[in-house]
Amino acid sequence: MSEISCIIAAAGKGARTELLYPKTLYKINNIPIIIRILKILDKYDKKPSIIVNKDSHILIKECLKKYNKKAELIIQKKQIGMGNAVLQFKKSKKYKMTKNVLLIWGDIPFIKKSTVLKLIISHNNNNNDYTLISKFVKNPYTVIKRDKKKEIISIEETYKSKKKINNGERDIGLFLFNKKLIFKYLTRDFYNKYNKHNKEHGFLYLIEHLVKMGYKIESLPIASSKEVISFNTLSDLKSYKKH
Repeated sequence: MSEISCIIAAAGKGARTELLYPKTLYKINNIPIIIRILKILDKYDKKPSIIVNKDSHILIKECLKKYNKKAELIIQKKQIGMGNAVLQFKKSKKYKMTKNVLLIWGDIPFIKKSTVLKLIISHNNNNNDYTLISKFVKNPYTVIKRDKKKEIISIEETYKSKKKINNGERDIGLFLFNKKLIFKYLTRDFYNKYNKHNKEHGFLYLIEHLVKMGYKIESLPIASSKEVISFNTLSDLKSYKKH
């Protein structure tokens, strides 16, 4: 059994970038984002699974060939949420042979090898069921809530909050979890499974339910300011050299 299989979630349309190609192929210092991520994951999975949409998979396949990188492309037929995207890994030949899944969003270009290593070490040493990387930031898109003992209890997306949140701890899109556990509960009908604003199958909602059921969840607030950057619009990367 493989200790870790890696999934890169890259099926989103990336409409806000206004690019005519998948945003994960956008180049920073002449290297596509997807290639940057694959280089980081290479030590743990020589052939990660990339969740793609039907319109982008050919371009991503060509990019992989150009840079001599191997990956398993799995098509998400309809973009109906991150939870659904993750579930596409069931189509992989690696699925049954995988113990833990390292999941990373396909639009975070600046993840460091040392951060991934710390994630894995903490997950294994603390016998966690679910571990994620976070950082305290201004105007967080997601907010990690903790109890009085500083234990994580939930993650909420800030658009759901009626009150503006100026500062808070957010996830950065890098997770490590027990495959069997997460894929079991992604199919359960929890009350907040689907986002109210777009009816998509979410992913972060699971944290709340896992905590209530007694599973061990850990959030490591160790990300750098650069690692938090996600590529949603061209302005997100304006301070970095682009080709």
